[in-house]
Amino acid sequence: MIQRFIELGEGYSDIYELLELTNANQHRLLHMLALHTKIDNKERTSLVVVLRPTDPGKFQALYICREGIPNPNFSPNKRYDLFAQTANTHRKQIHELSVKPSTIFYEKELYFQYLIGILRLNHYLLPLQ
Repeated sequence: MIQRFIELGEGYSDIYELLELTNANQHRLLHMLALHTKIDNKERTSLVVVLRPTDPGKFQALYICREGIPNPNFSPNKRYDLFAQTANTHRKQIHELSVKPSTIFYEKELYFQYLIGILRLNHYLLPLQ
């Protein structure tokens, strides 16, 4: 199985695309995640939508708006509220995790591999087959 992050942006206008992907793929919706981090003393959040693997093909997409949204625990904001409303509509709980920032990784792909490892350990992703 291939598990891959697909980055939409940082969560400004692309949050609407993330929500639209969630609504259009509600039959495949597995998890909705908020990954909290700190960058330059600013609390930031990445929003992630995890879909069930395709059949055939066994491709599991993880759509992400990376580190562009203020952490709602410190600074409530409309973008996170829209994500929470979408989760509520689809009867999904937003799972929150604290992670390292992407800025400490040499390449973005290394950051995504780090996140996949954390998500597997917490059973938010299916194990490799």
